[in-house]
Amino acid sequence: MGAQSMEQYPPVLRKAVEFHGHICPGLLIGYRAAQAAQSFLGADRAEDEDLVAVVENDACSVDAFQVLLGCTFGKGNLIYRDYGKQVYTVFDRAANKAVRVSLKSDVLERPPEMEPLFEKARKNEASAEELKILDGYREKTMERLLDMDTDALFKIEEVPPDVPEKARIFKSVTCHFCGEKVMEPRARVRDGKVACIPCSEVYTRGW
Repeated sequence: MGAQSMEQYPPVLRKAVEFHGHICPGLLIGYRAAQAAQSFLGADRAEDEDLVAVVENDACSVDAFQVLLGCTFGKGNLIYRDYGKQVYTVFDRAANKAVRVSLKSDVLERPPEMEPLFEKARKNEASAEELKILDGYREKTMERLLDMDTDALFKIEEVPPDVPEKARIFKSVTCHFCGEKVMEPRARVRDGKVACIPCSEVYTRGW
């Protein structure tokens, strides 16, 4: 899917690609998942913290949530949980409603004959011809991710709207050791003095 072929896709997908830097299966999973959450909640892109996304991976898909839903780390309405799963829960504060969108387990299953090629590519041992085969498989995977029915891609279920609290602004304190400001709840104490987390972890046992 080169730059020329991207023109056929919706503007919001092109915007997500521009933000992410390239198009890939992971970004498309996030694109479709964010759309599914929006459709279920009847929600538009968040201008502030009215939508909150809890994502269970830190992969390409999360960039689509930032673009489509306006959920970002900077606004405090993108929460990362390091579970390594293609699962996304979106809360709508105004509607007091939440939806959990999880990728179905069979969506990314690969034919057994492709596994050796992927393993060689991971080890940087694939030949030019093998890389060409992998590129073709990747293109077909992306086409499939765009064409599949939403219900075939994801399990979508309403969940209790236990919305995480809004982001808070805290007082800053100065680390005694490096002189840099640190958010008060993240400050530590080292030798009886205020320390940021990196400075608080200095421990040499005298060596």
